[in-house]
Amino acid sequence: MNKRLIDDEKSTNPMTVEELEERMRGFLSTDYSAYFFMQDETVVGYALVKDTEKPLYLRQFFIDREYRRQHLGRQAFHLLLDFLKTDTINLDVLPWNEPGLRFWQSLGFAPTCISMQYKGKDVRDIK
Repeated sequence: MNKRLIDDEKSTNPMTVEELEERMRGFLSTDYSAYFFMQDETVVGYALVKDTEKPLYLRQFFIDREYRRQHLGRQAFHLLLDFLKTDTINLDVLPWNEPGLRFWQSLGFAPTCISMQYKGKDVRDIK
């Protein structure tokens, strides 16, 4: 599911499924907990939450493609907040992930900062 999340949000993360599995094991052995969303006997999505930050940090949230557009994401999110006993949580959204931005905004999220990255040559290195 993590690989499908990366594909859906058009992330630049080049990790293979095996590398993602190893990374997830690392997350789960430290400050993160995974929560699975079920419909009947089927896992339809998951969330990965960093439990040690205040407010909590929602690192990953995914509803499988075939279960979208049925309000399951909205329901899962509210169930997660209830389970975690919180009404405040932070997350990051890639700026080009317009469906993700719309989803989170529809739930009442608002931007709190803009993170930026530069991968070019530092101007100070030019002589």
